[in-house]
Amino acid sequence: MKGAFPDRRRAVRRARLGWLPLFLLAACISSAAAEPRGGPTRQFQKKGCLDCHKQFADRIRSLPDLHPGVKNGDCEQCHLRHGIVPKLLLKKEQGQLCLECHNRDKIGLDAAHVHAPVKSGQCTGCHDPHGSAAPRLLKAEGPQACFSCHDRKPFERRFVHEVLQKQGCVACHQAHGSAQPALLVKGEAPLCLSCHDATRDSFRKAHGGYPVEKARCASCHDPHSSAEKGLMKPNVHAPAAAADCGSCHAKPGSEKPFALLDEAGKLCRTCHDDESLKQGGKDEHAPFATGDCLTCHDPHASQQASLLIEPPKSLCVECHSEKGRAPAHPHAAMSAEKACLSCHRPHAGTGKALLASPVPGLCEGCHAGVKKEKEAKVLHAPFDSGDCVACHDPHGSDVPAILRERADAVCFSCHTDARADFQKAEVHRPVLTGQCVACHFPHGSAQKALLRAPAETLCAQCHSELTQQDAKGTAHAPVAAGDCLTCHDPHASDTPGMLAKSQVSLCADCHGDITETKEKTVSRHAPAQSGTCTACHNPHRSSLSALLKVQSPDLCLSCHQNLKEALAKQHAHPPAARDCLRCHVPHASPQKALLSRPTAQLCSECHATGEEGFRKAHLGIDPGVMNCVSCHTPHASEDPKLFKEQTHAPFAGHSCEECHVVPAH
Repeated sequence: MKGAFPDRRRAVRRARLGWLPLFLLAACISSAAAEPRGGPTRQFQKKGCLDCHKQFADRIRSLPDLHPGVKNGDCEQCHLRHGIVPKLLLKKEQGQLCLECHNRDKIGLDAAHVHAPVKSGQCTGCHDPHGSAAPRLLKAEGPQACFSCHDRKPFERRFVHEVLQKQGCVACHQAHGSAQPALLVKGEAPLCLSCHDATRDSFRKAHGGYPVEKARCASCHDPHSSAEKGLMKPNVHAPAAAADCGSCHAKPGSEKPFALLDEAGKLCRTCHDDESLKQGGKDEHAPFATGDCLTCHDPHASQQASLLIEPPKSLCVECHSEKGRAPAHPHAAMSAEKACLSCHRPHAGTGKALLASPVPGLCEGCHAGVKKEKEAKVLHAPFDSGDCVACHDPHGSDVPAILRERADAVCFSCHTDARADFQKAEVHRPVLTGQCVACHFPHGSAQKALLRAPAETLCAQCHSELTQQDAKGTAHAPVAAGDCLTCHDPHASDTPGMLAKSQVSLCADCHGDITETKEKTVSRHAPAQSGTCTACHNPHRSSLSALLKVQSPDLCLSCHQNLKEALAKQHAHPPAARDCLRCHVPHASPQKALLSRPTAQLCSECHATGEEGFRKAHLGIDPGVMNCVSCHTPHASEDPKLFKEQTHAPFAGHSCEECHVVPAH
């Protein structure tokens, strides 16, 4: 009964506690009812953005031009709140966000020509979205804002257009979009004539009396700056420079004053001799052959030498568009000022593709070091014949050394048999990754097969742990001679270790005596039989004789685990515990179990079979007719005398005569 009272008390306590939540709930409801409506409620104070972004606030407040959202403290007009995570979170993409307030038509987004940053929605390329010292929230004032993208050099030559100096770029260009090319505020001629009076005598005299106000001023003048007076372009056609427009055009007072006196090609040939332009070339450039000179040249003035319409590369790719791609590894010549004209002639070439000279000499003009490689003992056939473009793309490539394709693909274009030969189970890593040039020189070498170094030196660059010499150890003969290719295929193999052929065949090439012995024997060691010589021998070097990986008996016991356990736990036969090769041969034997001699002979080397004690223990049986392992275990046994675990009862009782005829003593 005493034990029942504590249980009862616990039950009462649990019952009381069960009512406690109900009492607390009632108290809360009562308290809420007692609180007058509209009473104070607890709230978190909301922080403004500038409470945290204090450095930003200090920088921005002093600026004269602020974005309305910043001025009004309405950051969430553009941004989402982000808490303590320092991350820019805009409500929309930059361009779309600006268009919520700025009308796209007013900006000029629908114009025929739109400024690239505006078109891509990168408004902050020019404007600071928060505030600026410059008007319209520009990041810089005047031309400086434009120079963040546009190279300033063409705008700061010796003679600068006066309107650019005083009013900046926006005097002539729209900032966002325009109906005119180059974002001009109006057509080219009307724009120029808004400052330049075409009726003045000095103006007409400078232009030979021609009504140039109806033409393009920029055909002769640079609208920004020039090294020449009158903002003339640096290269001016001789007749234009002398104001001798009438040598090509009709008279200034004629009905069509700018009409040509003849076809453009024929007019050019009145001054320019075909043969001198061809410079001995036979294959003519198509526009030159058809007399279409104005495809490439401006007849009045140009920023480019030879009155080219555009820089050489830009001009050439208008027809040869496939050469306009920007490769990962461009040919240096293509990046030079002359670009295509570094190698090609513009009018006629001495060979195919309008080349200035045959390929080997042309390439050697820049690659003088390559020319010296022709002195090498062994030369790559394409290099020897001067066929550089067999391997290299002269315009540029996405592969290093401007190769036409990945190195292995280039090599396979000639070495077609290699592609199939290299598709094997084991592939040398440089071959697998297409790095043929990791081992071979592409042009010439002092080594056969264009190797970069003798085979041993070359292999040692990656496999130093296999090739390094060790004075204390023994090296395999091919390793000592540095002849790695005696055993290995340098490219690919179907045999592990990239062996030149199966291990058994490979080893037999030098160790034929072992192979011959194996074929004429009764018992064969399993690794030797299967040709896995490296199960026991290190193929490169070893500190042990015969290149063994481990000394006997540890080497043997790595496979014969049952013997290892028996030798550790039972009475071990001393020769077995010391060295397996005391009784066994490693490869093949005319005896069973790889024994080096018949069992009786082998045992008699340690056991004095002629002594009386031995004779008595063996009932006087002739040792020569006995098979010791019939009764004894040769390696280890629970019995001190190495008797086998299971023995015939008469034998265990030394009663041999029950079964055998025992010879008389």
